[in-house]
Amino acid sequence: MRLSRMRASVFACASLIALLAAHRADAQDPPPKIGPFVVDLHATIPRFPQDLQLAQSRDMPLAELPGNGLGVLVGVHVYPLRWRAVTFGLGGEFATGRARQTPTLAQTVLRPATERLTTITPQLSLNFGTGNGWSYISGGLGRSTWAVTPQGQEGFAADSEQLKTISYGGGARWFMKTHLAFSFDARFYAINPGTPFVAGALGSPRTTLIVIGAGVSVR
Repeated sequence: MRLSRMRASVFACASLIALLAAHRADAQDPPPKIGPFVVDLHATIPRFPQDLQLAQSRDMPLAELPGNGLGVLVGVHVYPLRWRAVTFGLGGEFATGRARQTPTLAQTVLRPATERLTTITPQLSLNFGTGNGWSYISGGLGRSTWAVTPQGQEGFAADSEQLKTISYGGGARWFMKTHLAFSFDARFYAINPGTPFVAGALGSPRTTLIVIGAGVSVR
């Protein structure tokens, strides 16, 4: 008898907890949807290549290429369509980065050199998650200006040439507040070869730059 009463009490408590939990779940709002828009502002680290053909295209020794640099990325995206678990985004990104190398006293034979990348690309993205946080993959076709300039050779036409560029990558956004998120992005820029600007030399090679960035997103 006592065991039966205990079972009944446990069942009643469990039923009450289940009812309260169901009521609480009904009272909670569903998670917000992705969008309607996001503005990204990231600090970036572009990983410029150490490529012999690139150095030769500027009549430079390989050791003069600056290597990794610093930059910024600004993106604007809107989210007009959702299908099942995927939200489709449209937008664009502007990114610019710069690396600078100044030789040490032991390297006085080398010249200071500056490398810059500026690119604008439209973006189509596939987004997964909710408005509280989501991951994405994205890509687009745009144009880049890739300048590699040793001291004393500023102003060459090749460094203002606009090269066709395929941008692709992915990242995530985590909203700490309703309108403010921490965001992370890793992006690849596949850049077409450039035309030669030194007689008898090769143009800049086809290459893929990696740009890693992190910062904030606002909606």
